[in-house]
Amino acid sequence: MTDTPRSFARTIGIDYSGAETAEASLKGLRVYLSFSDEEAQEVLPPAGPKKYWTRRGLAAWLMQELDGRVPTIVGIDHAFSFPMRYFERHRLAPDWSSFLDDFCAHWPTDEPHTYVDFVRYGHVGNGAARTGERTWRRLTEEATGSAKSVFHFDVQGSVAKSTHSGIPWLRALRRAKPELHFWPFDGWMPAPGASVVVEAYPRLWSANYPRSARTPDQHDAYAIARWLQEADCSGDLAGAFAAPEPEPIARMGQVEGWILGATWPPAKKPKPKPKRKPSLQGVAPARTTRPGFLNRNDQEVLRKTDLPGNDHNQLVYILRCRRCGERYGANGSDIFQRRCPACGAGRPGLPIDHA
Repeated sequence: MTDTPRSFARTIGIDYSGAETAEASLKGLRVYLSFSDEEAQEVLPPAGPKKYWTRRGLAAWLMQELDGRVPTIVGIDHAFSFPMRYFERHRLAPDWSSFLDDFCAHWPTDEPHTYVDFVRYGHVGNGAARTGERTWRRLTEEATGSAKSVFHFDVQGSVAKSTHSGIPWLRALRRAKPELHFWPFDGWMPAPGASVVVEAYPRLWSANYPRSARTPDQHDAYAIARWLQEADCSGDLAGAFAAPEPEPIARMGQVEGWILGATWPPAKKPKPKPKRKPSLQGVAPARTTRPGFLNRNDQEVLRKTDLPGNDHNQLVYILRCRRCGERYGANGSDIFQRRCPACGAGRPGLPIDHA
């Protein structure tokens, strides 16, 4: 790819899944790995009864692989922390390590046979004591413009279950491998030679690469691994590690977490062009042509006829004056302003003899 010195010999992209339990074989949990200049390839779980990765099995594999001998960057597709409003509501210290311990005490989604929904609905743990609002978003989610809230469950594109099931395994990995750099909580710029774990949002990159025969989950994991590889080669990764400005945003990012590649301030979305209103010339608004409609001059619509009017594409409607009872014909496009031809000095009515 390039001769630019790299920080990482290996990149790993993980498209996460919060479905079922930590022991379940999950088709949506996919892992891709690139080494040196080689194209990212899918990593399958060890041989055994499980066809796909389990969350528990993936955590064990990462603990084994991230042994410090090969500098590696791992991108995982779920949030690593919660919005500052969550910390404020529950009076938690703005510290990620403390957050992990507190969260796992209330949301033990890494325990055997435990679904996220078991905790949500009070069957296990105490999730009700540690909740947030679906409208709460982290600054980094606002920065992307499209990432959903970590509390927005049960919608297309939601990361809520992935996040609530994945955070306990981040804690387990951090405890097993204290030398790992969890970005940006351990600092915005990792030390040379360190292996790094980052929050990834594949939507930022997946459109850059042909999907080929990959499933959407496979392609998201592939896109993470490949973008990390290419960005490391080009030098763009160092820029992506840089702290957002101003400094208060960076401080908050080290509590809430940050999506690698998200930039601050958020890009302004272009305002949609106002839709041109269709011309009413020759077209009668549907409301004014309904039988019973009464215009401001006390002219009432009785019914529509099949007779052609004398305005473009119009039919004749029979109107009656509420003041004098006069009946006459009018174009549908004229109804809203029509005056009685007998008592209101209006124009002569259209013929209705054969209506």
